[in-house]
Amino acid sequence: MSDAAVHRAPEAGLRTGYTTGACAAAAARAAARFLVRGEPPREIAITLPNGRPASFPVVHAEAVGEGRRCAVVKDAGDDPDVTHGAWIVADVEAAAAGVEIRGGPGVATVTRPGLGLEVGGPAINPVPRRNIAEMVLAELSGSAHRGARVTIGVPRGEEIARGTMNGRLGLVGGISILGTTGIVRPFSTVAWEASVASAIDVARSGGLDALVFTTGGRTEAHAMRARPELREQAFVQVGDAIGAALRHAAARGVRRVDLVAMIGKMAKVAGGALQTHASRSEVDLALLAEVTFDLGADGRVRDEVAAANTARHALEIWRREGLATRAAAALCRRAAERCVAHAPSLLLRAELVGFDGEVLGRSSEGEG
Repeated sequence: MSDAAVHRAPEAGLRTGYTTGACAAAAARAAARFLVRGEPPREIAITLPNGRPASFPVVHAEAVGEGRRCAVVKDAGDDPDVTHGAWIVADVEAAAAGVEIRGGPGVATVTRPGLGLEVGGPAINPVPRRNIAEMVLAELSGSAHRGARVTIGVPRGEEIARGTMNGRLGLVGGISILGTTGIVRPFSTVAWEASVASAIDVARSGGLDALVFTTGGRTEAHAMRARPELREQAFVQVGDAIGAALRHAAARGVRRVDLVAMIGKMAKVAGGALQTHASRSEVDLALLAEVTFDLGADGRVRDEVAAANTARHALEIWRREGLATRAAAALCRRAAERCVAHAPSLLLRAELVGFDGEVLGRSSEGEG
């Protein structure tokens, strides 16, 4: 049984699962172990990107030429994820040094900018890449092999991808290998909002009236580093349930909230979407183009932002044009206005952080 099968979401009664990135790291480590030891493993343990251990059954193992192939099954828990049940396959061959990671059949190829990935390369995000490489190197340590070529594949990946937004983003030929923590948390609006409300209640019972709302693990880590003076209970991962969190905070007498988010979520909030799950809202690129034009950029730049592939792509254009700082602050002001309109009693500051944790811009406290 997969470790995911007994992993429960806090206060929700829902099973969490594992990301495609975690599954790829598990399959790759299993294939590397098969290569080194000569025996196919039946189960493989890895360390997830968030530092937690996890164990995966190996559902397939075979020799492929001089290399070895292993597969694990993606278990998304109770999240309605189209990749649930997919095989994530890794082929591992010996190489001179280091770990080279490739995309195989069923893994998308990047065809447009704005995703933080090389155009023409496989859609394997940076955190899963590091996790795959670390797990393979751990298996090679002490063996005769100094490096490996790893090819990640997903049987039926192109078919599965029809149920995702990959085509719209210029990811062609399969699914993406994703995940910043390794864990998939089930999207249940009622359950998630209940857990967020509980976190706010705990903070208030501890006497805190100034909270920091973050939209995920990375933004929370950035916010905590920037605010070492705050107690841990002051930080609440609200995920996509921003509107519900603001309402509950106001009802419980919270005085001030800092909302810390990355460009995609902040753009959605600025556009008035306070439930930011991908199934509920999309980034309004016309709004980002309007912000660009209001800052004095010419029509060419405005049109380029309007046609951007993603909010991240729009940010890259702002950086190129020297507009990033002013545009980020303007976007934060718009987001703060939307939040205060939703919960007028709150003093609210919106803060936009970049993908490396740098603060790109913020609104003034209480703005809106």
